[in-house]
Amino acid sequence: MTRGAERPENPEQQVVLLVAGLAGLAVSTLGSALGTVRGLLRRSDTAELAAEAEQDLIARGRLVLDQYASAPPAHLEVLARQVMVRQAGDGV
Repeated sequence: MTRGAERPENPEQQVVLLVAGLAGLAVSTLGSALGTVRGLLRRSDTAELAAEAEQDLIARGRLVLDQYASAPPAHLEVLARQVMVRQAGDGV
């Protein structure tokens, strides 16, 4: 096994290595993102791109809120409605 593939000897060392790996990934991603932003600022349609990005983020925000903010219907309520539909269908 190579040194890079070995598991750390103790949990503290594992945490330090994980944090360092995440920090390296974040720096790499941030550098790439900054290069992209610089390229976008040079474009002539920056205002339109910003407006589209804003609309996209608002739409994504609505989807997330709809997904996580609303509570799912109560299980017993769903079952009761199904029973009522069946009873109405049977003419009972």
